Amino acid sequence: MTFRLTPLFALSMLGLATAATAAFAASDEKIKAAAEQEKAPLIETLRDMVMIESGSGDAEGLKKMADFTEARLKALGATIERRKTTAGTRADMVIATFQGSGTRKLMLIAHMDTVYQRGVLASEPYRVDGTKIYGPGIADDKGGIAVILHALKILKDAGWQDYARLTVSLNPDEEVGSIGSGEIISELADQHDVVLSCEPTAASPPARNDALLLGASGTATAKMEVKGRASHAGAAPDLGRNALIELAHQLLQTKDVAKSIPGTQLNWTTAQAGTVRNQIPEKAEAGADIRLTIPDGIAKLQAALDDKAKQKLVPDTETKVTITPGRPPFVASDRGRALAQEGQAIYAEIDRKLDITEITGGATDAGYANRSGKAIVVESFGLAGFGYHARDEFIDTGSIVPRLYLMSRMLIEQGKKK
Repeated sequence: MTFRLTPLFALSMLGLATAATAAFAASDEKIKAAAEQEKAPLIETLRDMVMIESGSGDAEGLKKMADFTEARLKALGATIERRKTTAGTRADMVIATFQGSGTRKLMLIAHMDTVYQRGVLASEPYRVDGTKIYGPGIADDKGGIAVILHALKILKDAGWQDYARLTVSLNPDEEVGSIGSGEIISELADQHDVVLSCEPTAASPPARNDALLLGASGTATAKMEVKGRASHAGAAPDLGRNALIELAHQLLQTKDVAKSIPGTQLNWTTAQAGTVRNQIPEKAEAGADIRLTIPDGIAKLQAALDDKAKQKLVPDTETKVTITPGRPPFVASDRGRALAQEGQAIYAEIDRKLDITEITGGATDAGYANRSGKAIVVESFGLAGFGYHARDEFIDTGSIVPRLYLMSRMLIEQGKKK
């Protein structure tokens, strides 16, 4: 998975929090003051984490991140489990458990991996420029981890224990689809009442306000394989069946296939054919990125692609398309929408506006957490930032205090419920 908060479409739900705002009219001055005091320490935590290069395939870097977060969570009073993921680098998840005196079971999720390769800090160093702090993975998702660590510090200092169990799950493979941790996240989420996922919210620009997210696309990959016949490209080209030409034909005729299936998106992104210049290629293949917000999207796309593949340009070629499911889509329940509206009321306590974004084309682990529908799940409790998966990724330091306040107050309010 590559997580992008650039939305397919986003509807800002302004004015929906009127009733909730009345319920939470006055700010919690102690929590607000504590959030302000934690701003500088949070920035130090961010720097420490950004200086650990932890790409999804970097086992050494991921171990360093797991060691770092384990130590910090232990210091807050958690019991730690290091659980091996089941695929990919098989790096550790960090699963922290806090036992409280209340009745509800709350869960926070974020990820330790980034999309960047080892050595990226040489060209994309940690740097501060006014209210922006730059660094690889600083928003996606080390900012989310920082919000968790420092919100829990605020609540620990306040003596808050109004929960039966509070779980923090940090995985090492979100950026590659959570291939070895997704099922674990889903299993853990089903044991909890509420899951707050801590991917970033988009900073200004392009966003006008911080937001919470109620939907994210699921993912899948498609592979198109064309089999033709090899021949000499100079002496006997007509004896061959050019798999590359047929692949190009198939890509062109399937490039818009998803437009007829609402809730799906398909983009061909990779291709390969031939091995030498003077041979008509007998094999060619292409790969596609698929995004889905409907449960039967894969089946519908498969049927449409299979139908298109029958329409050949090069005779005697064979085309096969295989779709492999990835992360499930995230579509929040009505209970999730109500929780997000509570978030709007909490932001209003500190005179800030919080938008509700309906859906993004990016994919997140909220899909796994929300899969069964047992828990209430809402996304984007991390810091405001932008430039994810690109050069000059940054967070906006102006979002630190509001996001700490939001997370702290949200946990307090969720703990009160029965």
